[in-house]
Amino acid sequence: MGLPARAFYMVMRLAPSGIRMRMWRGLYQRMARSQTDPNFRFMNYGFTDDSELKLSEGDEPDRLFIQLYNMNIRDVEMEGKEVLEIGSGRGGGASWIARKYKPKSLLAVDYSAEAVALSQGWFTDQDNLEFKEGNAQDLPLPDESFDIAYNVESSHCYANIPDFLSEVFRVLRPGGKFCWTDMRDSRTMEKMHDQFLTTGFSIESRTDVTKNVVDALDLIDEGRREMIRQSSPASLRKSFETFGGVPGTPVYEALKSGKIQYFRYLLSKPR
Repeated sequence: MGLPARAFYMVMRLAPSGIRMRMWRGLYQRMARSQTDPNFRFMNYGFTDDSELKLSEGDEPDRLFIQLYNMNIRDVEMEGKEVLEIGSGRGGGASWIARKYKPKSLLAVDYSAEAVALSQGWFTDQDNLEFKEGNAQDLPLPDESFDIAYNVESSHCYANIPDFLSEVFRVLRPGGKFCWTDMRDSRTMEKMHDQFLTTGFSIESRTDVTKNVVDALDLIDEGRREMIRQSSPASLRKSFETFGGVPGTPVYEALKSGKIQYFRYLLSKPR
């Protein structure tokens, strides 16, 4: 049997960062191999939003997941810009942003070779979109090559946050924007807030969006449970449910109680 949900949660929170990152990567790889349904293109927790985001009929089933991406990047102008996504998962967010906001190019990087392969197969018809395997802590990219970078619900998997932030800072051009959103406990978030500043970023805005994320998890509960039941081996279902923030699991309960909070930061690299 796989790790019980609570044990999985504790290992992911308390294990040394290198071990934790290898476990996250193994889970992502397993998920990409076992869940190849092209309709499953988003892994994030979702976001409820009062604004009227217009979506195509084809995108409407993924509204809550798309709204999380949109919340993260909506204060930056992307049209005609060179954009980088770090931690692109199954590619749904990058595909939507490339279609909706028309950047000159969008390079989406992920450390799961299987997830990258799926994305490359699904989104070949988008000329301004490319997927590439790469480590967020050692990006295979030249200095000052992007106008905008964004990172959605991925950095909690990384072993070394200072290295990650240094890499983002390095590949951004002066004046470039960095849009970041993810979950942290309060002590870790305070540390990361300082790390943003130490790296050299200016903080333009900071927002706690925990309630919007928890509300979205409540709305997607039934569908996510069914997807996991149908496509995951029985030995991993509880771990996948915890990973997916299903209500009743430790991650969901920590968000619901405020023990973990979900934040959004807009940062910039000084000119």
